Amino acid sequence: MFADYVYEKSAAKYADKILLIDADHLTEDTRFTDGFKARGFEIVMYHDDLSFRIEYEAKIKSKEGRIAVVVTPEQYVPYDLRRRLTAYKVSLADLFPRLNTAVLRERGPETYDLVSSAYERTYDQYRSTAATEQFLRVEAYSKENIKHNLVSSYQELLRRSESCTDYKEWFAIAEEKARIDCMAVQYDLAMDTTEINRRFRDYILSQYGKLSTSMDRESPVLVSKAMEFMHEHSKKFIIVVMDGMAEFDWSILSKSFHGVHYQQTAAFAMIPTVTSVSRQCLLSNKYPRELENPWSQSKEKQEFIACAKNMGFADNQISYQRGYDADFGSLIRCGAVIINDIDDMVHGQKQGRIGMFNDVGVMARQKKLVEMTRRFLSAGFDVYITADHGNTTRRGMGKLMSSGVETETKSRCMLVLKGFADKDSTREKYGLLEFPKTYLPKEYDYLICDVGDSFDAKGEDVMSHGGISIDECVVPFIKIKAVENNG
Repeated sequence: MFADYVYEKSAAKYADKILLIDADHLTEDTRFTDGFKARGFEIVMYHDDLSFRIEYEAKIKSKEGRIAVVVTPEQYVPYDLRRRLTAYKVSLADLFPRLNTAVLRERGPETYDLVSSAYERTYDQYRSTAATEQFLRVEAYSKENIKHNLVSSYQELLRRSESCTDYKEWFAIAEEKARIDCMAVQYDLAMDTTEINRRFRDYILSQYGKLSTSMDRESPVLVSKAMEFMHEHSKKFIIVVMDGMAEFDWSILSKSFHGVHYQQTAAFAMIPTVTSVSRQCLLSNKYPRELENPWSQSKEKQEFIACAKNMGFADNQISYQRGYDADFGSLIRCGAVIINDIDDMVHGQKQGRIGMFNDVGVMARQKKLVEMTRRFLSAGFDVYITADHGNTTRRGMGKLMSSGVETETKSRCMLVLKGFADKDSTREKYGLLEFPKTYLPKEYDYLICDVGDSFDAKGEDVMSHGGISIDECVVPFIKIKAVENNG
């Protein structure tokens, strides 16, 4: 993985306070700092001397903690700060001195992971354009190297996920798992990443209820805090809700966003990960137990408008729309756009992950999402792209015929019960988990399928959502600022 490669090449193994000079502006496209973050470094993006001193000078002087400060060559860093930091220049030329960096830049950031693993296993010179192109074709994109890259990345992911209780680390794990899953499908390689889902299940059952107290300057953490987060960070914004979009799907769609400056973080969906619950929470700034009806979408628009009004927006400043043709006038300050494409693909999917890869790939090439985003940015809106829940692969263990399910969640992964006498026998029969009533109405009991299972026809492989896998629960949260994209 490129992020790990950069870390290994840097001085970070021998210093706790480092200055990463991003000579090729790789931070925006590669997230190479994840390699440092995974090893305990706090990542700080340097903006100016004064603000940095106010917040971080004490940490730089302290002997405790690990901190990595990211700057560009154009930024001025005073001498007294520089001498406390071990400097390392991050550039393609320094990372891959035997390759032609112009060719690498032309191929783009998605190439760097494969280049990193192949480069370490060869010692030949490839500085000419033709030689580098041959290296990419024969070495980097060989099936052997791709498999090696994915296996190594997954082993590292398993190490990171073992006993992990840090939600930020789970966000990073979800994104990397999506990359592995996506590449495995793209290159027709067998990769089983389900162990991550089992470890994430244990985290959710023990730690999910504590997330409401987490404060993060980069992410709302829970989708139920998204509206509040956006209101605090933007005076004029649009939230684009991609119904059912998992990290896997965004890893494909994001390729159409070349040239758009954005920051990628993540958030936890509400459980059960169904549209009626999680999207209403996303648009209302409420937990499921606070919704008038968490099992129906009939109040969704009403909940969004009420939330916007509570934040101080007037009626003529609020708009809720559907589809890529959404248009917001000059008075609008708080808008929502609902896009159902991915969720429709999930529910009609017959080919599993490879079907999603192909269908979302077509969607990316059509560029409807990025063109709509550019239109909003040109009109001065900050744009936030996220999802109410993700999606995953499951295998049916038989359709549930029992009576007593009081509430229809449209999920084949969770049962919502009230006064159901056979709860224990149903749980034992299907190997269900009793889900804590975290954030949910207390008058019900909740039984949820184990990861990989669903109440579909026995033995049937399906794409669905509603459960507690990392693919369903961790959704992308993309922040795109107008001021950074309008020249």
